[in-house]
Amino acid sequence: MTRTSPERGLEVRTKRFALEVIGLYSTLSRSPVAQVLGRQLLRSGTSVGAQYREAMRAKSLADLVSNLEGSLQEIEETRYWLELLLESKTLAGDKLASAINESDELVAMLAASVRTAKRSRSKAP
Repeated sequence: MTRTSPERGLEVRTKRFALEVIGLYSTLSRSPVAQVLGRQLLRSGTSVGAQYREAMRAKSLADLVSNLEGSLQEIEETRYWLELLLESKTLAGDKLASAINESDELVAMLAASVRTAKRSRSKAP
């Protein structure tokens, strides 16, 4: 698959998002709750971009769809951990606002990519 501008944009945004998640994790207290939630956030938040990069190197449409769906699942999971950090008052809302907003935008973009890839797959001979 060749890289086009929108693909490159998502690659950059998912990497930037991973770095933001790493930054959030580094601000967490050492309490057991903060560390458990933080490790989950760190794992899923940094996996979004890795899954997306795999998708961009897919050898087939089926592989592309599978990896894009994996990336979408990771960002949805990340959104869940962000919500728990907020609602448990483990991190203040002002520290989470940017990551929550970006996770929502990434969900929308990845979901659209999955839909487009699935339409392409259904049109393939």
